[in-house]
Amino acid sequence: MSMENALPISHRQRLWLYALGGLVMLFLIAPSLIIVIMSFSGSSLLEFPPQEWSLRWYESYFGSLEWRDATVVSVKVAVMTAIVATLLGTAAAYAINARTLRLTGSINALLTASLIIPVILIGIGTFFLYARIGLNNTLTGLVIAHTVQALPLVVLTVLSGLRSYDMNQEMVARSLGAGRFSAFFQVTMPQIRFSIVSGALFAFITSFDEVVVSLFISGGETTTLTRRMFNALRDQIDPTIAAISTCLIVLSIVLLSAAQLFGRGR
Repeated sequence: MSMENALPISHRQRLWLYALGGLVMLFLIAPSLIIVIMSFSGSSLLEFPPQEWSLRWYESYFGSLEWRDATVVSVKVAVMTAIVATLLGTAAAYAINARTLRLTGSINALLTASLIIPVILIGIGTFFLYARIGLNNTLTGLVIAHTVQALPLVVLTVLSGLRSYDMNQEMVARSLGAGRFSAFFQVTMPQIRFSIVSGALFAFITSFDEVVVSLFISGGETTTLTRRMFNALRDQIDPTIAAISTCLIVLSIVLLSAAQLFGRGR
């Protein structure tokens, strides 16, 4: 039977596929929904379903100086990581796409290596390196380590935008007298800004949610929010963790939704 004579598949015939997709989505989302519900419990222990509803654990989070300090550290590191990773990742993606560097494939593989290497190995290696150069328990060390993890996401995101962009437009601008930087900022960047913004948001979320490397290289005044959460779970079962996790879930949803709205507005 030819493709022209083939009957279209109806939605009823796809019910099994919809049901399977729904089950997979439920399996992925259910743990987060349970955490959100437990965050509104009035009990001193994590319980589901809650026997009493309360906002006491949100009040405990926002009213605690230690939690606020850890949150401020995480925000500072995430913002700086997003800036550095976006600048370096955009430049690297541009060079890879333009093939202006030799060994482009090797450079691309090196930039994305952190996506393949287990995070625990990155944490151990970073700890021993920082111990030699004195960067443990510093904001600079955290930003560098988080940038290494976020950089591949920025490179891949911006590179995907450049793949769908016609570089001849930039070449035309340069042939009319514009320099390379001027042509990029005035012609190329406005057309791939959605990819750049998306890469920056991915870098921010990657840094803000990172925990394994932070366990090795952060501490004291530079303790991140995720490290303090891990310590709280190790020492005692504190329902404040559920409230903080809910805030992190909401933050991630808001940032990703903002990226999609920005792209749709474009």
